[in-house]
Amino acid sequence: MPHGTSLKTNKPYTLTLQPFNFYIMIILGVDTSLRSTGFGVLETKGSRLVALDYGNIPNAAKVPLSECLKRIHAKIAELIAAWNPDVLSIEKVIYGKNANTMMVLGEARGAVIVAGADAEKPIYEYEPRRVKMAVCGNGLAEKEQIQRMVKTLLALPELPQNDAADALALAICHAHASPVLAKDGENLV
Repeated sequence: MPHGTSLKTNKPYTLTLQPFNFYIMIILGVDTSLRSTGFGVLETKGSRLVALDYGNIPNAAKVPLSECLKRIHAKIAELIAAWNPDVLSIEKVIYGKNANTMMVLGEARGAVIVAGADAEKPIYEYEPRRVKMAVCGNGLAEKEQIQRMVKTLLALPELPQNDAADALALAICHAHASPVLAKDGENLV
């Protein structure tokens, strides 16, 4: 340990070096849809990002709406129990031309929000353009660009399925935005 004498007080001192502790945060990103909800569990340690788990929750076209919502809720609850994320990051509902599609998307999103609320986890939402900007640097990026950038940023062995890539992108977006959000609670659902 370094020793010395204080220039100000002329008293001896011993300097104890403490290891720098990064804040570790686990984020569950969810890209909601009725037939293929994507999920991605991301760990942040300082500026380092690591994908812990990712995939999708498939629901066949013949499965009734109520069963699809039940499956989405159950899988998100299971992921929350398994990974104990600090926050959830979801896509903000945007304008759509088909009212029925938007209604179903809202219901699927509701299943995710309820699972997070049941576990008392904060849930943040982001507009698609903001997510694309955070991951690709371009708010108009295509799905394939997002997949490639997520693979690169997280050093994944292969391209993730597109719903899983979108979910990981939502988690990455929150990781980049979280220092700002901690101050003002912006985007909290």
